[in-house]
Amino acid sequence: MKILMVTPYPPLRDGIASYAVQTVVALRAEGHDVTVLSPGPSAAHQHLNLVGPRGAAALAKRVRGYDKVIIQFHPDIFYPVDASSAERAATSAGLAVAFRLADYVEVRLHEIDYRNGYGAGPAAIAARLMWSQVDKIVVHTEGERNDFIAAFKVKPENIELTDHGGDFQRYTTANRATARRTLRVPADAMVFLSIGFIQPHKGFDRAVRAFARVADGDARLYVVGSVRVDEPGFLAYMAELAELISQTPGAELRQGYVSDELFDRWIVAADCVVLPYRAIWSSSVIERARLYDTSVIVTDVGGLKAQAERGSDVTVVADDEELAGALASRIAGSSANAAVPHHLAVPNKEWPVAGDNLRLRLQAEIVARATVRRGRPAGAVDAPALVAGRVKAASDARGVLARVAPVPMFAMPSTAGRGPRSYAKKVVRKLTDWEMREIAHQMNLQKIGTDKMVGALTEQVAALQAQVLELTAHHKEEGRDG
Repeated sequence: MKILMVTPYPPLRDGIASYAVQTVVALRAEGHDVTVLSPGPSAAHQHLNLVGPRGAAALAKRVRGYDKVIIQFHPDIFYPVDASSAERAATSAGLAVAFRLADYVEVRLHEIDYRNGYGAGPAAIAARLMWSQVDKIVVHTEGERNDFIAAFKVKPENIELTDHGGDFQRYTTANRATARRTLRVPADAMVFLSIGFIQPHKGFDRAVRAFARVADGDARLYVVGSVRVDEPGFLAYMAELAELISQTPGAELRQGYVSDELFDRWIVAADCVVLPYRAIWSSSVIERARLYDTSVIVTDVGGLKAQAERGSDVTVVADDEELAGALASRIAGSSANAAVPHHLAVPNKEWPVAGDNLRLRLQAEIVARATVRRGRPAGAVDAPALVAGRVKAASDARGVLARVAPVPMFAMPSTAGRGPRSYAKKVVRKLTDWEMREIAHQMNLQKIGTDKMVGALTEQVAALQAQVLELTAHHKEEGRDG
């Protein structure tokens, strides 16, 4: 089947983007031909500004020729921020046309304001018309399904319930001991974790306050994540949260963007994930914790209670008092030294050969480069021990890496420094980062053969090297002219 998926896409730091890339992988594994269209620059095949009536009209020109169009729907993708009633009406009408022109439209709903479907105004009428053109609407809970039917008057048979984490895949093979060692987390502590983009509605401050009330000397709470966008309200919340954590013994803020593998490694390291959300529809974090059998404490908002009922070891709390009680219960009744679930244990095997795990080889190269000091020989790193968490002596780190795990050619050298050469590297990296990340991700998941990988990448690197030489020559000419 030929499918067009409209969605935010990596390397955009966005929950929907992370959700969508796993869906794309699953669809391609089933044999479908998937083209990805994103609302901004990304690793997608096509990029298009989808905001407003003009965005809807542009989408209408691209939906024909596909057997199915899948929309990962969030209002911010299509509607201007603080849109007027007239703008909402025009945008909904434009999307209704686009959906009508497509052979089959499936919308996977991530968030919506039900109030926009009620009333007799132009915006509400256009919204109901738009949703009537969708062949299938996918939601995650029965509550969402009922609310959507009531607001937008769609046919009940057009709405389908699906498991939020149905397409989710594991990104780490670390066991708890390895995860804690690499993350600098005490091996014997009772570890709570609040992780994700840091925004007021996530309520991470509630976790810190509850932890401060009940924690003993052996418990730890880690708040891990970054601000998604530099919006003043989000930045102010981050500053307040950091101050609160600094005053709470046993709590620690690990601020910064968290990659897929690092996200999962934190979940493996934790005894319990704490999600004290103030408002949310559903949570991908619950689903990722479920992949690793990590227990969860979550507040009863949105569809989280229904989502929690489909899994095990999820405690739903109503307020801050119950949140503190749930933390205290975990501290009193759980042991950080409990046996690690069998499926989390890492078998004792050799360092992966080329093509077996691309991310691990890249990480090994990154760590090896970090040992190099300008003007001094590289520090000693044993690549197999590096992945296992052990560092041993070796005569030459790069020699070891070259022998046991050839690093793909697109692992470009550092862009640090000044001058034309550094400038050229930065230009090339910016031009290729989106595509390279997607290539690495797909190869890691699908385990493409080494020969095929090297052949494709060699051609791409040759083209990049030509660009570097051309840019360097150009800057030298400019230097002489100056």
